[in-house]
Amino acid sequence: MVGDDAFGRVAHAALGERGVDVSGCLVDAERPTGVSVILAREDDRAILTSPGAIAALRGADVPRELLASARHVHASSYFLQQGLRDELPDLFERARALGGSTSVDPNADPTERWDGELLELLPLVDVFLPNGAEARAITGEHDLEAAAGALAARGPIVAVKDGANGGLAVGGGVTIRAAAEPVDVVDAIGAGDAFDAGFLVGRLLGEPLERCLRLAVACGSLSTRGRGGTAAQPSMDEVRASWGAA
Repeated sequence: MVGDDAFGRVAHAALGERGVDVSGCLVDAERPTGVSVILAREDDRAILTSPGAIAALRGADVPRELLASARHVHASSYFLQQGLRDELPDLFERARALGGSTSVDPNADPTERWDGELLELLPLVDVFLPNGAEARAITGEHDLEAAAGALAARGPIVAVKDGANGGLAVGGGVTIRAAAEPVDVVDAIGAGDAFDAGFLVGRLLGEPLERCLRLAVACGSLSTRGRGGTAAQPSMDEVRASWGAA
């Protein structure tokens, strides 16, 4: 959902230019498009968000025919999507009943409470995609493998972004790690979303867990080569080329 404003039109056009089907995108004439300003430095960053239409989307806004056409449903920011959050259990149940799979990236919790019934949602989630800090905050576990294991015990495969260390995945009682690709980092903004995309593409291609994680880490690593969240997102050919050079 976007607003009827310049930011919404830019987002809509950018997705369309990349071949994304935006026919399901809603335009809310009463609210502005959600916007984030990211202040980044080498050792830290701050994200300032005006939620706008981000918080207004609801599960009821997703029609049955759209769910029926989707192989997978991904919720990209659990704590910011306040209108959707309480309706995710019903939405995910509907998606699964129609043969789809589901995933969630919690993203940061601005309140730092890390609750909102997220843990109760996990039995309906096929893939959970936190970063290391989020996994630790949600579970209260300091050790990253222990945190990922505690989340996986609730049902989903868990794939964790671990920054310069790459990532780890837990599923089927197995824990796997993958090292980051060697790249000259320009900007890490958007690397987590690229990681998510890589992992989910692997899943939809039927790849084993190890291959999904390796694809996720490669996508996240290569996306840091340019400034901004989308400028350096890799193609599959670029990912394969990076593997060949390793």
